[in-house]
This record gives sequence, C-alpha cells and structure tokens, in this order.
Amino acid sequence: MHAIMMASPSRVARNLTFAAALLGLLMAQLDGAVVIAALPTIQHELHGAGVAGVTAVYGLAVTVATPMHGRLGDMFGRRLMFPLAIAVFAIGSIGCAVAPGLAWLIVARAVQGLGGSGLIVGAVSVLTELFDREVLLRRQGWLTAVSAVAFVAGPPVGGVIAGQLGWRWIFGLNLPICLVALVIGFAGLPGRDTGLPRGRFDVPGALLVTLGGASLVTLGSGENLGWWSLPLVLVAVVAAVTLVRVERRSQSPLVSPRLFQISALARTITTTGLSGATLFGTFTFMSLAIVATTGGGPTETGLLLVAMTAGQLVPTVFFSVLAKKFPNLPLWGRAALAAGVAGMALVALAILLPSVALLVCGLVLSGAALGLSMQVYTLITQSSAPKDAIGAAVATLTFSRQIGNVVGIAVFGWILALLPSGGLVAIFALAAAVTLVALLAAPSSADRADAAAA
Repeated sequence: MHAIMMASPSRVARNLTFAAALLGLLMAQLDGAVVIAALPTIQHELHGAGVAGVTAVYGLAVTVATPMHGRLGDMFGRRLMFPLAIAVFAIGSIGCAVAPGLAWLIVARAVQGLGGSGLIVGAVSVLTELFDREVLLRRQGWLTAVSAVAFVAGPPVGGVIAGQLGWRWIFGLNLPICLVALVIGFAGLPGRDTGLPRGRFDVPGALLVTLGGASLVTLGSGENLGWWSLPLVLVAVVAAVTLVRVERRSQSPLVSPRLFQISALARTITTTGLSGATLFGTFTFMSLAIVATTGGGPTETGLLLVAMTAGQLVPTVFFSVLAKKFPNLPLWGRAALAAGVAGMALVALAILLPSVALLVCGLVLSGAALGLSMQVYTLITQSSAPKDAIGAAVATLTFSRQIGNVVGIAVFGWILALLPSGGLVAIFALAAAVTLVALLAAPSSADRADAAAA
C-alpha cells in the first residue's frame, strides 16, 4: 500500500482522523437526500418555483467537482484539502440555513456540494494514505456502511428534523459536526509528500469535465427536458472526446491517461461505470418495481427496501473477515457482479409473474452486489494507484460511478416513458444484461499481478 512516510501520526491520531473522515463522508452523502422530505415546506416558506433545484444543484456540484478534488489533494496534500473541504461545506451549510429566498438557497447548496465532493474523495484518499492493506480490508467496510446508511436514512432523517425543529436546522446541525471532524481529525491528516512532483492544475480539463458532467447530470435529473435532451447528449459527447485529446497532451492532466495504462485500474474504472449505471441507476425505480409486484403502499415499499439495505450491509461485514483468508479481490468483485446480474433478473421476473418471494431475493442480491462491488473496487483502486496519483485515481473511480448512475437514470427513465406498460421489466432486464457486461470487463487476478509489478 502506498503509505506516505513523512512524520507518521500516532495510532490514536490515525484512528481519530479515520473517525473524522467517516463524519465528513456521512455529512456529504446524507445531505444529498436529507432535504427531500422538506422540499414542500421549503417551497411554501420561500415562495419560489423550481424547488427541485435544491437537490439537483447539490448532486451536480458533487459530481463535477470530484476529479478536481482528487487532483488538488495530490498536489497540496490531504492536510490542506480535507479541512478546506470541511470549511467550504460549513460555509455552504450556513448559507442554506439563513437563506432568505429560493435562489439564495440553491446557490448555497452548490457551495455545499463543492465542499461535499471534497469530503467524499478526501475520506477514501485519507484512508488509503493512513493504513496498510490489512487494515484497509477491515476499515473499508465502514465507508460502505456509512454510504448505505446515508442513502437510506436521508429522507426520513430530514423529515424528522424539518417537522420537529424546522427545515433550516437540516443545515444548521452540520456546523457542530464539521467542527468536531476538524478538531479530532486534523492531527492525523497526512501531508503532501515533498519528494513527489506537484505539477500544475489542469484548467482546460476541469472546464471540460464540468461541461460534460453538467450535461449528463442534467439528463439524469428526471426532469422532462423535451428537445433539450439531444443537445445535452451532443455536448456531453463532444466534451468527452475533447477531454481525451486534451488530457493526452497535458503534462499534468486532471484525469490522467496513465491510470488507464494500468490494466487493473482501467478495468476497475470501466466496470464501476457500468455497474454504477445498473446497481445505482435502478435504485430510483426500485420503489416502482415493488409497487408493481405487490400493489402495496408506502409502508410496504419502505419495508421491502429494508431487504435491499440488509443485503448491502451484511456482506460488507463478512467481507472484512473473509477477505483475510481469501484475499483474491478480483474474484470477490466478480462474485458481487454475478449477484447483481441475478438480482436484476429476479426483480424483472418478479414483476412479470408477480412474486414477492422472487422480489425479496432480487432486492437482497442487488443490495449485496452494490455494497460489495463498491467496497472491492475501491480497495483495488487504492492498492493499484501510483503513489503520486492516489487522489486522482480515487476521484476518477468515484466520478465514473456517479456518471454511470446519472446515465443509467436517464436511459431507464426514457425506457419507462416509451414503454409505460412493460417498461419496468425492460429496465431491470437491461440492467441485468449491462451488469453481465461489467462482469466480463471486470479485472482479473492477472491484472492485479501486473499492477503490483508496476
């Protein structure tokens, strides 16, 4: 593992920094969904149209800023960039809490998203630099568990806070957590290795990532864009093609082509993008699948989604133990994707029959695939990335997952609009097929050996 051997922090300092990273990750991911339940109240109080922008702009800012935070972390070190991300997130939270109008709130949410992106990338990068591979196997599960809890708990937690304290406290409560994370975590944050070249920040690459990422996130927003969809697709494609050409010529690229020359990393990033489209992109449609199968209401839907969450959390716990005895990470990744193929196929079949038993099995397997694949492919990235590009590699992996998610939502949304009667079955059948492609593209043990040799 690529430990940065400078003034090594004590064990206590490392553990406190790990806790701070978890707090930062929890805040950043929780705030992506925590305002959903409060949106009607916000719209009523602030008297503004376009309240959906409160959530959309946060997701947009998190996505497009991810590669930039990875590169800046490599350039200046986590000791500078992680506290800066906390500060930006806190400033955005203050702006949201005191917002006099909807436009102000949306701008503040964008600022908050810029900080949140740094917290997400920083948490994984800090973990990579603080601990060796054996410790990473144990602790990586905490990141997955935090993500799962934030994913599921966001809306209900936001509803409770908004109902009991008022919606502004959704953002106000971030401030003491930011302070705690900064105080307990700063001492153990790894600094920049001065023996590595810093390089320059890739401004053209950042602009192209912002342009292409913004287009894709807008396409995946779920809004009816009408004829705007085609121009957005064209902008995204042109930005992507231009980005590849620019990054190949850049001396200090934002998304380094060098990462894709390492077989394990190239396959991991590709697989993560494909599985992000299916395992994450279908989550938006899971509640519709549950209703189509059971005919139940919100209570039944919420209870059945617990099966998916359980499927996500349980393998995460056992993986940390079993991976010590069976350390073949590529095999674990392929097992996770195989579970994803089976899970998506079972959900499609459950809608057709219909069958609650098949649906529950599909939800559990889909949740297991999501949690385990995210954990395994993060570990492969952490152990395969060059020492001077840990942040860039983690950011590229995260960005690939995020873009896969929004593309998946957009494509599946179009399918549902075109096929209102059989659209859900088609969505999950296609998701199973794409997950199978991800399985075939996944890294092998030979790829890992090549990365270790490099």
